[in-house]
Amino acid sequence: MVLQNPKMKDSAQAFLDQLAAHDRLIRKVCHLYLDDPTEREDLFQEIVCQAWRSFINYRGESKFTTWLYRVALNTAITHYRKQSRRRQVEVQGHELQRSQPEDPYADDIVVMYAAINRLSKVDKALVLLYIDDISYAEIAEIMGMTSTNVGVRLNRIRKKLKDACSNQKS
Repeated sequence: MVLQNPKMKDSAQAFLDQLAAHDRLIRKVCHLYLDDPTEREDLFQEIVCQAWRSFINYRGESKFTTWLYRVALNTAITHYRKQSRRRQVEVQGHELQRSQPEDPYADDIVVMYAAINRLSKVDKALVLLYIDDISYAEIAEIMGMTSTNVGVRLNRIRKKLKDACSNQKS
């Protein structure tokens, strides 16, 4: 008979509750780094496992979402690097499902996602966090950089994306 520490049981339930509340966050990160649904599911599982292993060290000094973003992004970047070493990966633009064929911005969205997909992994992560309306201070904490650096990098990324999108349309 294996005796469980009641504190560990509470910890496991707290983790599962938080995971259920924030699994969409992990799925977004997976979608950002991988196009293949099977590979995305594998990465999702890898992130969940890494988050569980790291959960014991979560001290609550930052919001859970901030901590989870950091774990998810670091795991995704590591996973991507391992995959890249094994084989040459050509990152292709995301195929977006058009909900309304008459959407005048649909082509612009496809072009924008293709431009985002060509960014470095760190820049992609910054864009993802920015799109999720995360504050510069929180992005800085997640990414391990200063708020000023986040602002500067996001301004440079905006310019790159604007240039890439205008060149694509021309």
